[in-house]
Amino acid sequence: MGKIFAIIISNLLINNYILFRFMGLCPFLGVSKQTKPAFSMGLAVIFVLLLSGAMTWAAYNYVLLPFRIDYMRTVVFILVIAASVQFIEMVILKMSPALYRALGIYLPLITTNCIVLGVTVINTEDFFAGGKAITGSFGYSVLQVFCAGVGFLFVLMLMSGIRERLELADIPESMEGLPIAFIIASIMSLAFMGFVGMRI
Repeated sequence: MGKIFAIIISNLLINNYILFRFMGLCPFLGVSKQTKPAFSMGLAVIFVLLLSGAMTWAAYNYVLLPFRIDYMRTVVFILVIAASVQFIEMVILKMSPALYRALGIYLPLITTNCIVLGVTVINTEDFFAGGKAITGSFGYSVLQVFCAGVGFLFVLMLMSGIRERLELADIPESMEGLPIAFIIASIMSLAFMGFVGMRI
């Protein structure tokens, strides 16, 4: 139970992939202008993470390790992630064309979102030992990718809320857009660094 709690708190607050590990900054800054597209992007990333996390775990455990080709991990994981994103893109296009248009270029960019690859690689380092999966490895891996996605969504929603409020604020013209977004992201990162001292 303690390990599960540690995975949840670590991925949400302590080792947040955007504000602590600095992964996924492209969609973080690109989609966080408004809350609705930010929320949709966060849900899409969670779904891609769950799908690719389970598939990469299976590929690593049942193909790469038994055939001793684990050095191909990055290539195989990127192929699995790209296939997952293409599947999600087709589903969103079929189910909600308006959402597909709102997400725009950022939907295919989930393929290059380093959070997705980063979490799957970290799963192989955290939940495999001596060339074998540890007890409960699959469950821990799925929980970690889910919590990483929720952490991404949480920070994305915080940032989009702040940026929507900034639209009403009187700020210098030279600071509008990305400059103020970078400053806010830096302050948020410093605030989240306060969680590093937590004992789990």
